[in-house]
Amino acid sequence: MATPNYGFEKRQKELAKKRKKEDKLKAKSDRKSGLLAEDGSEIEGQEGDADTATPGEAVPPAPAA
Repeated sequence: MATPNYGFEKRQKELAKKRKKEDKLKAKSDRKSGLLAEDGSEIEGQEGDADTATPGEAVPPAPAA
């Protein structure tokens, strides 16, 4: 039976912790700058691409050349 690689497990935990901390800081800065509404949903009309479709929205097919 193979021995467990504790160093790998520790590194993965550290990376997950770091990623979670970065996400938390980003969310905090977004809230501070007013990009998100109070409930956590994105405010309409800001930082959105007109080319991307939202889930459930029909995307028109590309015209044939």
